[in-house]
Amino acid sequence: MSELTSTGVEATRRRLTEKQADTVDRLTASAVDVLSREGYSGTTIRLVAAAAGVGTATAYTYFSSKEHLISEVFWRRLIATPEPETDDSDPATRVVAVLRQISMLVADEPALASAVSNALLGDDPDVQHLRVRIGREIRHRLAVALGEQDRARLSMLELLYSGALLQGGMGLLSYEEVADVLEVCARRILTDPGS
Repeated sequence: MSELTSTGVEATRRRLTEKQADTVDRLTASAVDVLSREGYSGTTIRLVAAAAGVGTATAYTYFSSKEHLISEVFWRRLIATPEPETDDSDPATRVVAVLRQISMLVADEPALASAVSNALLGDDPDVQHLRVRIGREIRHRLAVALGEQDRARLSMLELLYSGALLQGGMGLLSYEEVADVLEVCARRILTDPGS
């Protein structure tokens, strides 16, 4: 297992020294800047590396593809965001808080939001690794909020979340609309005794 980097985020490909962690931090920050200027299709590892002030070959030692880099940006944002704190006794309210928080994670950055949807669908092994980690983290947060061992409802919530975010990533819904749809559907799932 990798060490924690300077930002408190595990490296996905290798153990990092402080200097290497700084390079990865610069690459992930630059990826967001390049995406906002160039869009997903125009973003390349070469452009991100140049913006970060590192060589392209160096960037490739940390990220196997732009999809891997973009997925890493989302992973870092997700784990840097603390779980919503709510003392509400209603599981639906707690679940909605989790779903809304995650769905709004990149809502203010449309280029990044769209890129994340594209990147996470990639078949790069490093992306697959991050997709599993992201899925586990979201599942954990939903399970804690749900507060019960109801695997069927938990699975429904996971499918609801992934489908709604895909709709947002494709531009069919705004991320605020995604959050609203998630709330309505989650409340229905959690209050319907037949679910």
